[in-house]
Amino acid sequence: MTEKIYLENPYLKELTAKIIKKEYSNSKFYITLNRTIIYPHLSGGQPMDKATINDFKVIDVYEENDEIIHVLEDNIHSNIVNMAIDWDTRFDHMQQHTGQHLLSAVIYKLYNANTIGMHIGRDYVYIDVAIPTLSENDVEKIERFANEIIYSNFPVKTYPIENKDIPSIPLRKLPTVDKNIRIVEIENVDITPCAGTHVRNIGEVGIVKIRKWERYKGNTRIEFVCGYRALKDYTLKNYHINNISTLLSSKDIDTYNAVKKLYDDCKLLEKELSDIKTELLKYQISDLISESYTKNNVKIVHKILYGFDLKMAKYAISHILAYSNTVCILCIVENQNKCHILMGRSENLDINMKEIFDSVISIINGKGGGTPELVQGGGTNTANITSLIEKSLELLEKRI
Repeated sequence: MTEKIYLENPYLKELTAKIIKKEYSNSKFYITLNRTIIYPHLSGGQPMDKATINDFKVIDVYEENDEIIHVLEDNIHSNIVNMAIDWDTRFDHMQQHTGQHLLSAVIYKLYNANTIGMHIGRDYVYIDVAIPTLSENDVEKIERFANEIIYSNFPVKTYPIENKDIPSIPLRKLPTVDKNIRIVEIENVDITPCAGTHVRNIGEVGIVKIRKWERYKGNTRIEFVCGYRALKDYTLKNYHINNISTLLSSKDIDTYNAVKKLYDDCKLLEKELSDIKTELLKYQISDLISESYTKNNVKIVHKILYGFDLKMAKYAISHILAYSNTVCILCIVENQNKCHILMGRSENLDINMKEIFDSVISIINGKGGGTPELVQGGGTNTANITSLIEKSLELLEKRI
């Protein structure tokens, strides 16, 4: 059994230990030590530590049969080794994990709701709680209560218990194991089983800040950050809000209203522009039809359009094909390396436009698909657009 020093003293940054087993497999060395300060990769929500052994990077750490296995890509030749953890990562995990216990305890006290899942990610932490919905007032209440507890700076204690002790302890949740049960207690606040690393006093969590919350599988997922992560989050948001307020010549507290006005004005202008484009398109459709030619009583509309909006082109071809006995081929050149092709015919005609499309699309190194009535695609060889039009018309006229 490996002695888990990280549970006894999570503040210990370096330690010497003895190798008791070493195996080599899949180009990796699997090392078991008599003791370790490196927190392993477990099935729970806390990530493993970043660490080194004799200055070699530890790429994985996991628990197997009460032993902690350290995985390295480099061989260690000595029996006595020195290990070191990345303290910033360790303390971050301690802040986030203890903060999670605190937040879960507060939600349980305020709403009698259990935490049914948690995850400590690289940038944020989330918990899933058995509450169908939370309001902004609820979140403010939870945050206020949690941070008041942080400022009270209660001690955080860890200790083992036996199964027989469980009925006498007011646990927030029952342990998932029946041996080696370890308790994390925030004095006066919370008692819960946990095998993670935690701070010694709740004040070291610094602050708990809920970033967002949303419904998730009938429950509520709460995303939050603690300690230095919260400071980093606030620094980033303060930077952006100050830049936005400067850009809009408004106070930081008035930024939302300034952005809302800008957004509303933009939507209004977009609506006006859309109306103008739609009106202009009517004239453009008339021009397209007037430039068409007729063969065997079938009107053939074709055009290469530059800088034309694809959405508007689709609108145009749908209106053109509303006429009987009409075929339309539109090529929209977006830039020198990208173009779009629309081909269609009136509902009353029996011409397979997809066959024509499939026969010519390789001319522009393109692809696409559709139905015999309407087909759409695109390509990259815009220099051959004219050749594609000419070949399409040649195949079309043979079918009329």
